[in-house]
Amino acid sequence: MTASALARGAFALPPELEAHEPPEWRGIPRDHVQMLVSDRASGAVNHAQFVDIPSFLAPGDLLVANDSATLPAALDASRESGAALALHLSSPIGGSLWIAEPRGTVRAGESLALPGGARATLLAPLDDDAPRLWYARLDVPEPIVEYLHAHGRPIRYPYVHGTVPIALYQTVFARHPGSAEMPSAGRPFTERVLAALARRGVGVATITLHCGVASAEAHEPPQIERFEVSAATAARVNAMRRAGNRVIAVGTTVVRALESALRGHDIVASQGWTGLVVTAERGVRAVDGILTGLHEPNASHIAMLEAFLAPEDLAIAYDAALRHKYLWHEFGDVHLIV
Repeated sequence: MTASALARGAFALPPELEAHEPPEWRGIPRDHVQMLVSDRASGAVNHAQFVDIPSFLAPGDLLVANDSATLPAALDASRESGAALALHLSSPIGGSLWIAEPRGTVRAGESLALPGGARATLLAPLDDDAPRLWYARLDVPEPIVEYLHAHGRPIRYPYVHGTVPIALYQTVFARHPGSAEMPSAGRPFTERVLAALARRGVGVATITLHCGVASAEAHEPPQIERFEVSAATAARVNAMRRAGNRVIAVGTTVVRALESALRGHDIVASQGWTGLVVTAERGVRAVDGILTGLHEPNASHIAMLEAFLAPEDLAIAYDAALRHKYLWHEFGDVHLIV
């Protein structure tokens, strides 16, 4: 694979390399998924299991993970005509307002009946030129988290086979409900791995970024998402960077949050919305490495990874992942770039 082919998304992802179910259902502990390791300095590629991650990190390194918990954000809706429609909740705006993705063609002002006597009114598209996501007003009879756990289900795409319970969409870091889709780079972590990292002298801190729906069109940039970087995490990241230690993001969401919280040379406590798109041209200044999944052709995440690895080195890594039959998507394998 050439670097330009990877940048254009011109590589084929064979169906057999899609992770169709959680590794636990394949008889593999979640911390034993495969891990591709890319060296930022040389571009060299190594192969390992995720449980071995402490050996690829140094004492004093700091991992920063996303502690957002995944909601069962897919709802069965009924249109005024009686036709069925799936509604995916993406991001809470405040009060009863949400960003939502109706899985079909809709019109402004349309009211959808939801389970349990709830309703959703579609107000306007976020982007008139690409009306995939909509502002929606929800009228639900109980707090939204409780309502979704009673009536919703995890957002699932066709490559996932079977009904996966919401518990398997949570990471060991999950504390704050709000993600439409799992911050999946953190999924392989277990208490066993966290203990091994502590023995190695590797620290762990968290941010919160609530992931919106990921079913973007080809080459579509990531949508705006809510995030928070606490004062404690900002101080810890700054201290590590001043000491010359590495800060490694667990997932593209963490890169987005920390880079959004950067003011001059320091991370500052921040919260709000970020629409930041990280590319090679922009670069990364808050982090020194990343643990991430393997991304699909045309995904905007490829552009972010080119801020860590030269395009030709990223192409070599993806070629190795294809040849060694790594698995893609949220229940698949991972890629460590340090």
